[in-house]
Amino acid sequence: MNAAGLQEDQAALRARLVKVDTCVLSDALDRLGLRGVAFGLSRLAGAGRVAGRVITVTLGPAEGGVAARHLCTAAVEQGGPGNVIVVEHHAHAQAAGWGGILSFAARDRGIEGVIVDGMARDIDEAQEFGFPVFAAGAVPATARGRVMEVACQQPVVVRGVRVYPGDWVLADSSGVVFVPASRFEEVLAMAEGLAAREQQMIARIRAGESVGAVMNHQYESMLKGG
Repeated sequence: MNAAGLQEDQAALRARLVKVDTCVLSDALDRLGLRGVAFGLSRLAGAGRVAGRVITVTLGPAEGGVAARHLCTAAVEQGGPGNVIVVEHHAHAQAAGWGGILSFAARDRGIEGVIVDGMARDIDEAQEFGFPVFAAGAVPATARGRVMEVACQQPVVVRGVRVYPGDWVLADSSGVVFVPASRFEEVLAMAEGLAAREQQMIARIRAGESVGAVMNHQYESMLKGG
């Protein structure tokens, strides 16, 4: 497949992903025995579902060193529509690993959003820019002299989940879920099937069946194929 064809294929997959939510995607991972939910991260800015392929950044303590480049700028410059920046930021609990100028630059390039396993700042700015930020929390303190980038496009760990460049991620108001690129189409198809079954259950309730009659057996057995 040529580059244009690959881009079309990726765009089609992303369009399917954004139609499901993190809850049903998590259910699909459970059904397949995979791990991918990043517990403890939530939306700080932006709206709607954020979906795409991952660009990774790893941050570490500055320890008096001088960074070759400002943290996360390489990821922003590499990214575009269909990409989500994912930052492993375990180095400093009271310093931000993402800020307002980065949010503006990322939005300007069409990047879908950022997920920070740690703290972020300038959340009001990100909200004004309409740029989605997911993180463990917000803090005003700068990264200057505290945190620096140590790697870009290397594997990261986010809330205990190993994430590789090119993996897929979906984030919404319920949380953040990662899917390995090697299993993505299988997981997505499973999520779509589970979502369809949930819609069928809602249709039955709308038609007058009791919620107990609809859910008592079927919901509990969904992840076992029942």
